[in-house]
Amino acid sequence: PTINHGLGQGAPSGIPVHRTSPFIFKDTEHAANLFKLKELGNIYSRLMNPTCNVLESRYAQLEGGHPLSGLSVSSGMTAI
Repeated sequence: PTINHGLGQGAPSGIPVHRTSPFIFKDTEHAANLFKLKELGNIYSRLMNPTCNVLESRYAQLEGGHPLSGLSVSSGMTAI
């Protein structure tokens, strides 16, 4: 089965790869709200990344979990 969680019906199974570390903010207030966690959004690629979010969501669904319960890490001590 194809898992397109969050992408909508008929969405492609492939997603764009976001290989950036910083993201653009609308203004300084928007940036401040993101860093204070008053708003959800991408702040820095090592913390939150759209590509990793899709990977985590899809793996969680394959295991029968909630789409927000997945976690992906690189390697080493982070993976323990």
